[in-house]
Amino acid sequence: MLESLELLYGEPDADFDRLTRIAARVFGAKFALLPLLDAERQWFRSCFGVNDLQGSEVEASFCAYTIAEPGSEPLVVLDTAVDPRFENNRFVVGSPKVRFYAGAPVVVRGQRLGSLCVLDTQPRSEVDPDQLAQLVDLAGVVSSLLSLKDEARVRARTAAALIREEWRHALTLEAGKVGSWVWDVPSGEITCNDTFRRMYGLPDNEAIDAQQVLDALHANDQERLREEIKGSLEEGADFNVEARSADATRWLAMRGRVYQRDADGRPLVLMGASTDISENKLSADNTRLLLRELNHRVKNTLAMIQSVARQTIRQNPDPQSFIEAFSGRLKTISDAHVLLANRDWSGVTMYEVIGSQFGPHFLEEPDRAKVEGENIMLPADHALGLGLILHELTTNTHRYGAWASENGVVDIVWEITDTPVRGLSLNWRERGGPKVSKPTEYGLGARLIERSLAKVLDSKVDLKFNPAGVEASIWMPLPEEV
Repeated sequence: MLESLELLYGEPDADFDRLTRIAARVFGAKFALLPLLDAERQWFRSCFGVNDLQGSEVEASFCAYTIAEPGSEPLVVLDTAVDPRFENNRFVVGSPKVRFYAGAPVVVRGQRLGSLCVLDTQPRSEVDPDQLAQLVDLAGVVSSLLSLKDEARVRARTAAALIREEWRHALTLEAGKVGSWVWDVPSGEITCNDTFRRMYGLPDNEAIDAQQVLDALHANDQERLREEIKGSLEEGADFNVEARSADATRWLAMRGRVYQRDADGRPLVLMGASTDISENKLSADNTRLLLRELNHRVKNTLAMIQSVARQTIRQNPDPQSFIEAFSGRLKTISDAHVLLANRDWSGVTMYEVIGSQFGPHFLEEPDRAKVEGENIMLPADHALGLGLILHELTTNTHRYGAWASENGVVDIVWEITDTPVRGLSLNWRERGGPKVSKPTEYGLGARLIERSLAKVLDSKVDLKFNPAGVEASIWMPLPEEV
């Protein structure tokens, strides 16, 4: 038990030293001690009148006989030199030559742990009963002090553990950006952490109530929270509400339940937590928008593919010719879709659109092509339509135009214009190839070139078959952010 009480070691204790001094004064004794015993040794928790005493073996202990006495009576030895139990004790025959001893047991939680004793170097013929009664009282005070000090140590250790746990809990909530709150229902007061106050825009270090929390939410969402809390108070069910902040800039999720009721079932304490779910809401909204955009794009793309397929087969009824003509156009549409999907349909750069037709290294290794212009980001419809135009122009120049000869060159130049509205002006011009004559009837490729930007309102495509080479002038409006 001594180990559990942590009494054997430590700095001198002023409270115990006062009691040994009082005991020595009451008896007019030279020494007073507070020895405590374990199974093998005795330890002196306080010493008066002697400074060099250390722990000793149980066999040399007067205290061992004191705690062995029945009841709570003190042990008195008037002359140790003639008492068979002590006549050969090393403290009697040697320093400090104890001849008189009186000790009262120290009892903690029903166990005898030691004694409060007085000793002298002169034997006595008698002891005043009042002195013995005071020694017993003082031993009782020692017992009470030992219990109180142990309880204080336990409380301090428990308090420290609770503080550490509270800090850990608080840090966990802070790290997780969780606002915790406790609502004292009868008083209406809410206790909460700093995260909750910041989340709801509540004042620091001031008492808050339920109405302040409601006022921090959007007016259209307050009634839903009231109904959920009412159901929890009356029926005991957990509530879970998602609501907007008063300024509608954030979404907050609040969960809670009744944790304590009185004897009549009335709610006393409601506890819960709140989290900011704005990012989740934004992500969900973006996902829904993306899905709607994807559905829209897929429908448009399927319609485009069907239209291209019908027109291609009219121009190329032979299956092999159809496959050759249609597969290139289909691949162009597919490549554009892959680029757009990789960027969540946010757009594609000019260089990527050109690279899909000229090859990814068209800038480092130009193959009879001159490309000049700012690498702007094109919206989805612009990129898809321009990709089809470049595919038809590239296919045509390989077959009949500049690249059908050894010295032909293609120039692609574009710029951003601001008049009359912001737009992209792009010019495709072929030179150095075979002489070009205007066809009597436009083929599918020419019609696709002129119609590919149909989705981009107010766009224009002007296709010219100049003798020196085909030229295409393209203009399409651009959003302000491009």
